[in-house]
Amino acid sequence: MDRADIVHDNFLRRLATRDFSHGRAPSGAFSAFQGVEIYRAACLSRALDRQSRVMQRAGQGFYTIGSSGHEGLAAVAAALRPTDMAFLHYRDAAFQIARSQQVPGQSIAWDMLLSFAASSEDPISGGRHKVLGSKALAIPPQTSTIASHLPKAVGAAYAIGAARRHRPEHAELPEDAIVYCSFGDASANHSTAQGAFNTAGWTSYQSIPLPLLFCCEDNGIGISTKTPKGWIAAGFQHRPGLKYFACDGLDIFDTYATAQEAAHYVRTRRKPAFLHIRTIRLYGHAGADMPTTYLPREEVEAEEAQDPLLHMARQLDAAGALPASEALAIYTETNARVARIAAEAVTRPRLRTAADVMAALIPPKRTCKPTNGPAPEAREAAFGSDMKQMNDPQIMSRIINWALTDLMLDHREIVMMGEDVGRKGGVYGVTQKLQQRFGPDRMIDTLLDEQSILGLAIGMAQNGFVPMPEIQFLAYLHNAEDQLRGEAATLPFFSNGQYTNPMVLRIAGLGYQKGFGGHFHNDNSVAVLRDIPGLILACPSNGADAAKMLRECVRLAREEQRVVVFLEPIALYPMRDLHTDKDGGWMCRYPARDEVIARGEVGIHGAGDDLAIVTFGNGTYLSRQAEPLLAAAGIKTRIIDTRWLSPLPKAALTAAVQGAKRILIVDETRHTGGLAEAFMAHFHETAPGVPLARLTAEDSFIATGPAYAATMPSRDSIVTAAKALMEAAQ
Repeated sequence: MDRADIVHDNFLRRLATRDFSHGRAPSGAFSAFQGVEIYRAACLSRALDRQSRVMQRAGQGFYTIGSSGHEGLAAVAAALRPTDMAFLHYRDAAFQIARSQQVPGQSIAWDMLLSFAASSEDPISGGRHKVLGSKALAIPPQTSTIASHLPKAVGAAYAIGAARRHRPEHAELPEDAIVYCSFGDASANHSTAQGAFNTAGWTSYQSIPLPLLFCCEDNGIGISTKTPKGWIAAGFQHRPGLKYFACDGLDIFDTYATAQEAAHYVRTRRKPAFLHIRTIRLYGHAGADMPTTYLPREEVEAEEAQDPLLHMARQLDAAGALPASEALAIYTETNARVARIAAEAVTRPRLRTAADVMAALIPPKRTCKPTNGPAPEAREAAFGSDMKQMNDPQIMSRIINWALTDLMLDHREIVMMGEDVGRKGGVYGVTQKLQQRFGPDRMIDTLLDEQSILGLAIGMAQNGFVPMPEIQFLAYLHNAEDQLRGEAATLPFFSNGQYTNPMVLRIAGLGYQKGFGGHFHNDNSVAVLRDIPGLILACPSNGADAAKMLRECVRLAREEQRVVVFLEPIALYPMRDLHTDKDGGWMCRYPARDEVIARGEVGIHGAGDDLAIVTFGNGTYLSRQAEPLLAAAGIKTRIIDTRWLSPLPKAALTAAVQGAKRILIVDETRHTGGLAEAFMAHFHETAPGVPLARLTAEDSFIATGPAYAATMPSRDSIVTAAKALMEAAQ
């Protein structure tokens, strides 16, 4: 027999006979009406869990991780405000239901059953996933089960204080709001969660406002692995910068009072707190999980005897708020109502085509003011002596710095964050003087944790900021790439475009640094970025292009709410010369402020029809070095700088190679999984009969010292590959 049916039958029998579980007497200060509403939310949560199993057995539902045992979280919702943004644990249906009671016009049972049925009419995800979430209830959807939503909760809480100082155009959260973030005891052990706790404590320790309430729902087990008794309390009772509160989730009076106290602390002190709630888990992890296969039956039955609904009914009966007979009637009526609603929900339409599914990958555009910046004369004050040098050719790093300055002047909602970006001005000096120009509120020096840097950006974006986080080196992104894949890029997809977290992530990367770093500071793999649906990846090859493309990247984030990665080739930051010493051939003048390179626009140098070299980044520089040698060999070339690496600008690439007799792809990323694979496939499909060849980096990490470039394309290897292609295609 299904454990859900056993729990249900036991509840009916015990409540009818007043066979209550033993527990504390009601003691607290919420009204009888609030108590009954909490119980109603709990009953609806339980009924939905049971119905999800019925729907799955009938092939009409597709998700059975339920909230049974965690119904006490309805009391936490009652203690908060519906404008407090909530990043919810996947067992928090009762919280969402209780919050819906605080906002007029909600049809929460219908909404959640549409989600169970994967209907395209599901108001939060449009049928793409069963998620808790609601725009009206300030609950962004979460798909994580391992607490990867915690870093962005830290960022959202930080954004509330930041918005008090610099109110963004599209700010959503009230100035007196707090952020609520819940998770399970097993997830609290995940490195992502630990990083978020540490970041919150680190921030609070410095008296920086962070109104964040963490909530650990401790049911003592993660699927089949038990949490050691007392582990959560031992780990969080004395954590620096994090105030600890604890309560019994089986006691709604205690839970409500403690949550109210914790929320008051966070709201008035603007400091983070940790609410530790004891819960139980009923039925096992999900529908297919049988707890009696890894736990003694006696232990499972003892847990079931502590059914939270029985404890609620006992306390409300004792308080005179709800007689047991009426509690039983509410439970029975709720189950019947859910079954009736479900019968209609399963008939509603579902997504059918790839286009239907993908319609929410790209977030909707929004209207933005042309500028939110100060008066024009402020520009001269910000740049100071740099203004005199703008007519002279400059290296890429300085031009990027000026572009960032202009963008931050134009758009006060732009905030930069990262390790060493502020006082030091970045490892390569790209962000020098920006903290002096804009202050530490907008140039945030973070702790050393890439997950927290990206989480800060994601969370701030949800309160109207346009974050420009920096990851110091491309190799360091791999510590935190799931913040892009599993959080930033999925948010519009799983909220049907209702929630977004636009940003421009700057990363110093690629290879060719002389004598420094090895594979930790030179990384020529971008496969993980190109594999994320909806993400835009840009890579300039020179300073002028970098400024023009940055302007477009910020526009894409501000107006189109896109997640953009701006990959800056480290080796080209200081590059001055192209062919000979002191020729200054790779320096550029700072482009006029209205000059932009639109997404999908490629660069073309030369008009030769013997050979088209398709490349990007350092490859563009090396191909330009090879150009005179090829001309001396009688090979007329054109060099195509792709610039936009994901999605590839296919139409522009096809047009750029039109008329070329041969195509050589020069790709500084690896032979396996690199850009060349996509280029080869594209030109094979769109330029049939045109001879193709590729020159790529080896499938290797990058060495330190004299062999720093040995595994990657060079000027000479480009010349050799071009000549070989010319000869093979005679």
